[in-house]
Amino acid sequence: MSNAVRIHHFAKSGHAHRALVFAKLAGIAHEVVPVNLVAGEHKSPEFLAMNPNGQVPVLEHGEITVPDSNAILVYLARTFAPDWLPNTPVDEANIQRWLTLAAGEIAFGTCAARLITVFGAQLDPDFAAATAERALQKLEKGLEGRDWLVGDRPTIADVATYSYTAHAPEGNISLDPYPNVRAWIARFEALPGFEAMPATAVGLVAE
Repeated sequence: MSNAVRIHHFAKSGHAHRALVFAKLAGIAHEVVPVNLVAGEHKSPEFLAMNPNGQVPVLEHGEITVPDSNAILVYLARTFAPDWLPNTPVDEANIQRWLTLAAGEIAFGTCAARLITVFGAQLDPDFAAATAERALQKLEKGLEGRDWLVGDRPTIADVATYSYTAHAPEGNISLDPYPNVRAWIARFEALPGFEAMPATAVGLVAE
């Protein structure tokens, strides 16, 4: 079986973008496997065998299959790019804290707000906005006086929290009150190998 890294991906998914942009930033050779969510490919028996939740991204590496975007970041960093996941107890604990934010308040905040405007998801916009505000306040405070969330270089903590934060305006979430976050987004996007997630002209960025 091939040992190539394959990333099952949907272009406008921030979760899928985490996996893809990390592979590009870390210089990990990979193949992108587009998943047509509109056609229901994520609900096919073949896809559900890889991820019973029917969600992108999914990583294949030889005989190993890893669903869940944050788990993929950990796997890729440990396997190919250890500099992105420091292993000192304090740094690793701090990275886990930001991964938890990405899976929690970012997912139910900026991500949910964008799901409403981009995909018409039947979610509560007021709850999403309030949750997004809490997440952005934590990021703003966490970036006070520092360039990156953990240590003195980018880590998977930055990757996990970037995509839905940068695209928050698409969900009617303004980044204007968060100068530290906006500066961090600019630094992240200036990293060699960075590739943006396609923008959607909705919310605060509607044409």
